[in-house]
Amino acid sequence: MKRRFWLPLSAAMLYGLIKIGRKNQPSGKLPLTAYIDVAAATLWTEPHIQRSIDTPSLLNPADIRTWINNMSVDDKLWLVGKLETQALYGNKVTILDKKGKWVKVAVEGEPTPRNELGYPGWLPKKQLAFSKLMHKSSDKSFAMVKDKTTWLYNNKKLTKPFIEISFNTQLPVVNWVKNAVLVLTPGNGRKWLSAGSVNIYKSINDIPKPSKEDIVDTAEKFLGLPYLWSGMSGFGFDCSGFTHNIYKHHGIIIPRDASAQILEGEAVEKGDLQKGDLLFFAHDSGKGAVHHVGMYYGNDKMIHSPNSKSSIEILDDVWHSSYAEDYAGARRYLKSK
Repeated sequence: MKRRFWLPLSAAMLYGLIKIGRKNQPSGKLPLTAYIDVAAATLWTEPHIQRSIDTPSLLNPADIRTWINNMSVDDKLWLVGKLETQALYGNKVTILDKKGKWVKVAVEGEPTPRNELGYPGWLPKKQLAFSKLMHKSSDKSFAMVKDKTTWLYNNKKLTKPFIEISFNTQLPVVNWVKNAVLVLTPGNGRKWLSAGSVNIYKSINDIPKPSKEDIVDTAEKFLGLPYLWSGMSGFGFDCSGFTHNIYKHHGIIIPRDASAQILEGEAVEKGDLQKGDLLFFAHDSGKGAVHHVGMYYGNDKMIHSPNSKSSIEILDDVWHSSYAEDYAGARRYLKSK
């Protein structure tokens, strides 16, 4: 759902936040940038918000699959409004603040009106790595995970698993052989990936321009994946995390939240919808705050991540569903070839 809408920070406010971040650094001082050192770091609205059931998500390594699988529907509903977003292994973040063992960061590559540096939230400091080598490798070719999840390995033969990582994880490429790719990690040196689980690009601009069928085909990979409030990984998505990540996989960066996604792209009339267009739904019969986003699948169908009680699905007839009366419009982010 993720529908909050805040105004962008002014330059003066942004400078003030950076000063706060510097002021709150511990002895030895934290750098202003760091890298996510777990498969998917979960960012919270406040530091120290946790239950015992959330422990797997707060460790390093984090076990997001176990965390999600162990939660009941009520456990998942409790997270609503308490989580901000997630950031993937190797994702660069800017440090904004620190309280005890927690750090507030802005996630690069997750656009939001709330902060021009990226989506903000709190996570345990132990889930970050401060890697000069990752920084120096930012202009190298990178491997992008194309499967829902895949494994990093300690050896080229891919027989010694290290950690399971998510769809859309991007790591700098050091070398590759026929069946395996050697990549740089934030805090654990070099590891290996199966060549069949990734695409390799020289830069974001090297990602091929997708067709509308490409967008929908990628979305279909996640049918049955659990909904997770603020989810941004192949372990679980929320509604806007799903649409954001499908487009990001094809080199198109759109806002993180539905409330911002509806403000960008190209407006589309209902009669002109094509596969891959985003459909938005809002309170007060479509005139209020946006509460949901899905992707047009063609033939009046919608593929979407509905809510904490369900999983990613294809809705057969969106115009005769419970969403119909809340329809607020559609946006197109895919330009015609």
